Amino acid sequence: MNTDILIIGGGIAGVSAAAELAPHASVVLLESEDNLAHHASSRSAALYEPHYGPPPVVALSLASGEALRAAGVLTPRGVLLVASADQAASFAAEAEAMQLTSVSPEEAAALFPPLDPARVAHAARADHASDIDTDALIQSYARAARHHGATLRTRAPVTAIAHDAAGWTVTTATDQIRATILVNAAGAWADRVASMAGVAPLGLQPHRRSMARIPAPGGLDPARWPMVFGVAETWYAKPDAGALIVSPAEADPVDAHDAWADDMVLAEGLARYEAMMRFPVDRLLSSWAGLRTFAPDGNPVYGPEPDRPDFIWFAGQGGYGFQSAPAAARLIADVTLGRRPDAALSALLSPARLRG
Repeated sequence: MNTDILIIGGGIAGVSAAAELAPHASVVLLESEDNLAHHASSRSAALYEPHYGPPPVVALSLASGEALRAAGVLTPRGVLLVASADQAASFAAEAEAMQLTSVSPEEAAALFPPLDPARVAHAARADHASDIDTDALIQSYARAARHHGATLRTRAPVTAIAHDAAGWTVTTATDQIRATILVNAAGAWADRVASMAGVAPLGLQPHRRSMARIPAPGGLDPARWPMVFGVAETWYAKPDAGALIVSPAEADPVDAHDAWADDMVLAEGLARYEAMMRFPVDRLLSSWAGLRTFAPDGNPVYGPEPDRPDFIWFAGQGGYGFQSAPAAARLIADVTLGRRPDAALSALLSPARLRG
């Protein structure tokens, strides 16, 4: 099989890139798992908070808002930040960065009734956060890619990658694919894909984040509650289909793998959550974990390898992939197709910054 562009990775990065590129070139996407979005993309907290993340991510997220709203995948949620008395300085900095408005502990508890106002010293809120229907967004991108002729293949792990003057030869268990351009959207496995392709790794590091689903505290209905963050992102809680998702918000470095929750880490995070609440956690409904992959400087890596411009990095999204997907995919399409992306933003995201 021959194609103009071969994308490795079927998470939100790869599928959004396929949708943006397919109207302009022939595209094949390879995903090793049985389904698209099997790993990090299926285990997202699924929140659009456009002021959350490092500056390049915030720029991409703000630029993505209109497209996400037009796609019909956003539902109003709101966000609430809470802190204890000894966290005042960190609270003030985070509230300012996230453009939150201060509220009293009692007002915070009215928004999120499990909170104990006697344990909350500082609180701030905003309405600009929304839930993202991540499955609908993935499927929308997949439909768009296929509509424009892209081939999206699951159960297609890559076993070898070779490069010559004509481009790339990528081998799977069943065939070989020739491509002019290779897009590395392999998430936690992006450095491994680069090594297979003869490209030096960038030091992308997967980090585990564990989640617990618990019954709604006190038998209350959480449908209209905001998502709540503990200051310094030491925990968060989010309503989910009549229950709550609570995370210790850990970022423990791990090897790329099909992640699972760490029971001790979950227990520590739930204890931090309980320290602000009126109700104890008496049982878990389920638990799981995902991987968030970061470059050494914390910014995503989007753009061509400096010495091999037909190898495009689209990795290191660090958990911000869904909320920034439309603008990030447009940027990758601009880079891949030789159009002119925003120069300043591209420089902040380019892999060249990590090559010294």
